[in-house]
Amino acid sequence: MPSPKILEKKKAQVTKLANELKAAESIVFSDYKGLTVAQDTEMRAKLREAGIQYRVVKNTLSIRAMHELGIKDIDEVFTGPTAIAYSTEDVVLAPRLIRESGEKFKKTTIKGGIVAGKSVSLEEILALSYVPTQDVLYGQLTFMLLYPLTALAQVSGQIAAKAEEAGVKTVGELITGAAAVPAAKEAVAEAAAEEEAEVKSEEE
Repeated sequence: MPSPKILEKKKAQVTKLANELKAAESIVFSDYKGLTVAQDTEMRAKLREAGIQYRVVKNTLSIRAMHELGIKDIDEVFTGPTAIAYSTEDVVLAPRLIRESGEKFKKTTIKGGIVAGKSVSLEEILALSYVPTQDVLYGQLTFMLLYPLTALAQVSGQIAAKAEEAGVKTVGELITGAAAVPAAKEAVAEAAAEEEAEVKSEEE
């Protein structure tokens, strides 16, 4: 039986690990067996650069840390070599990078995961790994918010160009139809049709 000193040391390790994982947005458990030293070094460097914490801990200590966090339905994950990767900033980052490493080296596989303090199925953690990162999502949201303004500017420019070709000299004439009404209407219709065609082309 281990001495009290060794038991105390292990207890401290478990508590330290549990405290680290408590702040994680998501946790990924993976099998790293078969990785060469060079591959492992490359993978760790990429994870570190992205702000991902990566730990290789004895399964018994990991299980105890999970229990300390109140997660007791994931013990079966800790069979064979098991690494722990997690992020405190982005819920999709650790799953995505571990999946990409597995696809690159053909030796790292995801075994399970935890999201928001609860265990999730392998299918769920894999699905999460395909979700864009926060930066990408923010970029997409910004584009969606700005697109109406950009589209309006494009349409306005096209209308102005068409109106000039049609002989409409002022914005007032274009809006009120005081002069060259048929030509102005035709200009507006053509500009709108061109814009609609561009939008459909982008969607396809």
